[in-house]
Amino acid sequence: MKKISILGSTGSIGKNTLEVAEHLGFEVSALSAHSNIDLLEQQALKWRPKCVAVFDKSKALELQKRLPETVVLAGMEGLIEVATVPEVDLVVSSIVGARGILPTLKAIEAGKTIGLANKEALIAAGELIMSAARKQSVDILPIDSEHSAIFQCLQGESLSGVRRIILTASGGPFRTHSKEEFETITPSSALKHPTWKMGKKVTIDSSTLMNKGLEVIEAKFLFDTAIEKIDVVIHPQSVIHSFVEFIDGSLLSQMGEHDMKIPIQYALTYPERKKGIVPCFDFEKYSKLEFFSPDLEKFPCLRLAYEAAKGGGTLPCFMNAANEVLVDQFLEGKISWIEIGKKLESLMGAHQAFPQESLETLLEVDQEARKMATIT
Repeated sequence: MKKISILGSTGSIGKNTLEVAEHLGFEVSALSAHSNIDLLEQQALKWRPKCVAVFDKSKALELQKRLPETVVLAGMEGLIEVATVPEVDLVVSSIVGARGILPTLKAIEAGKTIGLANKEALIAAGELIMSAARKQSVDILPIDSEHSAIFQCLQGESLSGVRRIILTASGGPFRTHSKEEFETITPSSALKHPTWKMGKKVTIDSSTLMNKGLEVIEAKFLFDTAIEKIDVVIHPQSVIHSFVEFIDGSLLSQMGEHDMKIPIQYALTYPERKKGIVPCFDFEKYSKLEFFSPDLEKFPCLRLAYEAAKGGGTLPCFMNAANEVLVDQFLEGKISWIEIGKKLESLMGAHQAFPQESLETLLEVDQEARKMATIT
């Protein structure tokens, strides 16, 4: 029986992972949450893990009182323990934000297979993460639907035979909006994604196409591919999750319902496939599939992500952290939707990028970006 740990078990990926784990009969050895101890308590009572961790230390103390017979850990130290439980085979890294980088790195150093849903691990520290994975001969199994699709298309193939990787994007809720209409975008309208049900931050990123830009950077590291060979195509139906085009002109894609349980299960059972819990695909429901080029003028965040990937070093880390703050400011009504891209471009222009020397240095850059974005 495979044993797993979940970093971020109360988020959408974590909850779906538990549903898939139950279906597969896997053992859940450890769980973590940021501060949602009500849900974490329910999960701990059901799964009886070896330990749970709460990043918010005061919440951890409260949970320990509720669960006197459960080992409750706190802070970053607790996340690292969840990531390195000795008997665990696979660690699902689904914490949102930079706090997921160190636990993911520690899990790799402990030789754990990684089910990766934490974007920051590769965006901010891709060179360090992939170097550690190669050193430890650890598999990084992507959970994002787009990267899982690419990963599946590349099975049995050589990267030398790849012409380009093509990530699909829904286009978000404002794909057909005019620039004039952008002026009236509110947080509530930006949170209405046409296809996926996700957390607030990733939903706003989808509306600006930054989420797709972040996925471009992830793909660069996951598949060791030059940024010039990674394209994005708008596909509103979100049925084809991504493509790989080969040098002979062949094009492979992975398609299916837009349900995160599919890529989660593929990561959990890899290299095998097991019977899933998603219903059979309904072709009549998707009789029309459309594809468009992204408008980089209307959606500058995607362009900025490409520039960060090309610049390399600390620039992607800086961009990611600054964008996170700007998204929060938009949700709080402090800046407009358009200002996310405008302010981000200005902030990136002020950052002098340098090589990724250490995780400590990257975390300092992360904090610098957050500070600058807060006062801009």
